[in-house]
Amino acid sequence: MSLRVIALFAVLVFAGLVGVSAWASGHIGILPAIGALVANPAQGTHPWLVATLFDAYFGFLWFWLWVAYKETRWTPRLVWLLLILGLGNMAMAAYVLIRIARLPAGARVEDLLLRDAPARSAPGGENRTGV
Repeated sequence: MSLRVIALFAVLVFAGLVGVSAWASGHIGILPAIGALVANPAQGTHPWLVATLFDAYFGFLWFWLWVAYKETRWTPRLVWLLLILGLGNMAMAAYVLIRIARLPAGARVEDLLLRDAPARSAPGGENRTGV
């Protein structure tokens, strides 16, 4: 995935969040909205509820971009996309825990965050794992 694609996504997310926030503010300001949500939490069509859902799902998509970077095949990328969109932070936490469990002893944060290096053949035909 190129930096240009990520930058375009960032611009679209920013514009979308500014737009939905302006739309929600046109219906009710944030402070009165908080009061209304406290008074009637079951109201599911509140403009700020909609804006918050946009914010949450854009966050899910940001996290999924990292998953798509980490995973090299499309099948796991798509499975994780569906899990993240369906289960939200539960799926995100599960993904991180699975990735941490797969790390070798003594791994660094960079080993979690960055894409796994492909196994390279050493002189003599062996790769880094000795096979």
